[in-house]
Amino acid sequence: MNFSEVIGQEAAKERLMQMVKEDRLPHALLFCGPEGTGKMALAMAFASYLLAGDEAEEAASPAVSNARAMIRNWEHPDLHFSYPTIKLPSMSSEHQPLSSDFAKEWHELIMKGSYFTMNQWMKQMGATTQQAIITGAESDELSRVLALKSSQGGYKVSIIWLPERMNLTSANKLLKLLEEPPQGTVFLMVCEEPEKLLETIISRTQRIDVKRIEDEAIEQALISRRGIDTDAAHRIARIAHGSWLKALESLDSGNENREFLNMFQMLMRLCYLRNVKDLKRWSEVVAGYGREKERRMLTYFQQQVRENFMFNFRTPELNYMTLEEENFAKNFARFINEANVIEINELFQHASRDIGQNANAKIVFYDMALKLIVLLLKK
Repeated sequence: MNFSEVIGQEAAKERLMQMVKEDRLPHALLFCGPEGTGKMALAMAFASYLLAGDEAEEAASPAVSNARAMIRNWEHPDLHFSYPTIKLPSMSSEHQPLSSDFAKEWHELIMKGSYFTMNQWMKQMGATTQQAIITGAESDELSRVLALKSSQGGYKVSIIWLPERMNLTSANKLLKLLEEPPQGTVFLMVCEEPEKLLETIISRTQRIDVKRIEDEAIEQALISRRGIDTDAAHRIARIAHGSWLKALESLDSGNENREFLNMFQMLMRLCYLRNVKDLKRWSEVVAGYGREKERRMLTYFQQQVRENFMFNFRTPELNYMTLEEENFAKNFARFINEANVIEINELFQHASRDIGQNANAKIVFYDMALKLIVLLLKK
């Protein structure tokens, strides 16, 4: 994989290249940024560069050519991936899930591309309502494989996707690895919620902030990679909020956000009508989504509250909505105002927190809906 396959992020690419050129490569890098900005793509491209050089070197060296062939298939023996996994019903009660348990599913996912979501990975694993974590056993396994000599005589690279999903045991074991890293090992950690990492882990890494992708870069990628016409690409890029994944979602007529929009519209209409009976049914439906999807829905709800509030200012450049969202906002936005916008967003935020802490989803959503009835009356 080449840096040219990473959309935008020119400053981050240059910084990584400079580290190698100036022989200032730290043993651990922490790529931080919102979902869809290309953190994993950057990490994978950098791992490719460390293990197999760049495209220009391929023709000149059989060794480089061989290494790049292995990287193209993500089968390089000195590249190790760690990622959140779930416990399958077929696993014994004593077994702690390992990345290697899902190696086939992971390989299928990354062969499709380096931009993907936790939701896509959960589907790839066949998850239903489970929460994915990185176990202590995974850190033990990582210690074991990194203690081995490099098979190609160069770097050993460990890419840890979403280290914030490590349990405490796993995080403490990783900390020991970072304190005394095996010789020639580079850790590339790809993180979306760095505040959930141990401070001691963060202090032993060098942080690379991966900012939202520029609209122009997304627009050009849509045109060149997806064959989208200029006008459509411009609108999609604008509402993508710097996320290539959100841009791709907009191209998918069956994408999850359309389902979330329908549930948002239904919730707001039922609250406006004070239809407590149907609100209970609504709560039961969304409680069946599973924790991960429920939290994604609540994040979407918060975004819609913000967009509807800004819609009232009649300043199009401040709004980032699809046509469907905008059509709903024309009638609904007036109900979101200075008196309730903060409280409504906090209500959704607290519900997401409670769901994440394994509270009963039916109770959480029904309680949230009843409180929302009162908040929508505020003016």
